[in-house]
Amino acid sequence: MHDYEVLAREVMARCETLARFSENAGGIRRTFLSPPMRDCHREITNWVAPLGCKSKVDAAGNLRIRYPGTGVNGRTLSLLVGSHLDTVPNAGAYDGVLGVVISVALLRAIDGRRFPFAIEVVGFSEEEGIRFGIPFIGSRAMAGTLDEEVLERRDADGISVREAIADFGLNPAEISSMALREDENAIGYLEFHIEQGPVLENSDRSLGVVEAIAGQSRLKFIFIGRANHAGTTPMNLRHDAVAAAAEWIGAVERRAKSVPDLVATVGAIQAKPGVGNVIAGEAELSLDVRHRDDETRKAAVEYLVDQAKHIAKSRGLEVQILELVNQQAVAMDSFLSGQIAEAMQKAGCEPYRMVSGAGHDAMIMATKIPSAMIFLRTPGGISHDPAESVRVEDIAKAIECGVQLLDQLAASSKFLSFMPRT
Repeated sequence: MHDYEVLAREVMARCETLARFSENAGGIRRTFLSPPMRDCHREITNWVAPLGCKSKVDAAGNLRIRYPGTGVNGRTLSLLVGSHLDTVPNAGAYDGVLGVVISVALLRAIDGRRFPFAIEVVGFSEEEGIRFGIPFIGSRAMAGTLDEEVLERRDADGISVREAIADFGLNPAEISSMALREDENAIGYLEFHIEQGPVLENSDRSLGVVEAIAGQSRLKFIFIGRANHAGTTPMNLRHDAVAAAAEWIGAVERRAKSVPDLVATVGAIQAKPGVGNVIAGEAELSLDVRHRDDETRKAAVEYLVDQAKHIAKSRGLEVQILELVNQQAVAMDSFLSGQIAEAMQKAGCEPYRMVSGAGHDAMIMATKIPSAMIFLRTPGGISHDPAESVRVEDIAKAIECGVQLLDQLAASSKFLSFMPRT
């Protein structure tokens, strides 16, 4: 039996090692199939080589590490465990990466034991949506939902997803054949991830069971007025796009505060011409709305769209609205979540059931196979920032919980008899 705290310290050290593989000096930035991703693949492959694993990089750039199982009645089964290896700009060392490294630690912790299912550790190539403006490229490919429109998306340098895959030495023509199939018998997906919020810390809990991942809407609003001289245009004759945007932002905040558990964010604002002595003729804003109930989320979006139109009309402006993302809420598998709660109790953690406000690869995998998530406490609730951190004792509990879960699933006839959706 391994000392879980020793393994946890190794996990933290390995996350810090991967943090050095970055597109930027002095900070962490690792986008879809950028050169540092190759370094990550090499490093992780070296870690698992002594454990009897086979490693490969699939056509979408996902690192896939297979620890063999014994099978059941001639069926070769597999449990997928992992997270993503890409990062946001100026990232911390643990978002996504921690889930992959904990999964590798699980292979260490089982001391060579074999289960009825193979354990496949997956390091997804892309989840954040930074390089191409669309998230989940890696898990979409595995779920069979990476379509031609996504493959033709281009980054800021004009390189398409398809070209980026080929430039990395992979064959984009093989993507359609890498989707999970019934004959592969992948019977579940488990993702460890930092919470990226303050709930577990405020509740003094190490781990959380994610019951659902909130749906999210992302839209772009462009208020179009008339640029003019800031010193010579009377206030009552202005068509100020920024003033309209400011009024609307207030409406966004009021709506979010009035609806339980709704969050709404205007995170990006761009004024044109963006000059201090010129009334803005145009203001472009982002809107991000999330809730675990899709109808509540959609109602909020409809309200805020109506508010934007009303504000624009009252000020003599136009408004253009573009929907970018309409992601439905996704429930995690109730059986796997129940098994996780039981494993947490055996590991000495009181299960805390919660909803994820952030999107994760698990929400894509859940369309194909039963999926579940375990959150680890995030000190200060800080994520997507260099100050992002995690506690050694929480990682130790996560590994212990993971080992308990493997044992439970190995003894579960219900889990072992699952046939994937096609």
